[in-house]
Amino acid sequence: MPITRSAKKALRQSIRRRAQNLKRKEAYKSGIKEIRRMIAGNNFNQAKNLLPKIYKALDKAAKTRVIAKNKASRLKSRLARSLFQKQAEK
Repeated sequence: MPITRSAKKALRQSIRRRAQNLKRKEAYKSGIKEIRRMIAGNNFNQAKNLLPKIYKALDKAAKTRVIAKNKASRLKSRLARSLFQKQAEK
């Protein structure tokens, strides 16, 4: 356990930040899983409607440095590409 005042404050900050980071991480991960399920189930219209929400979650995670900016870009690109490729196949 922390002893000094500054160490106690640092502990409080790290606990708060961890909770926020986990919340943001879970938000984009659950969104990605959901859209992949929709693509696999050929629900392309629902997936298109969900895409901006996932983009927002990824951008928010990248902005707050939960994930790297390039990882967010890569995930957005792959989701969009898989959605439109699968839709073109059908």
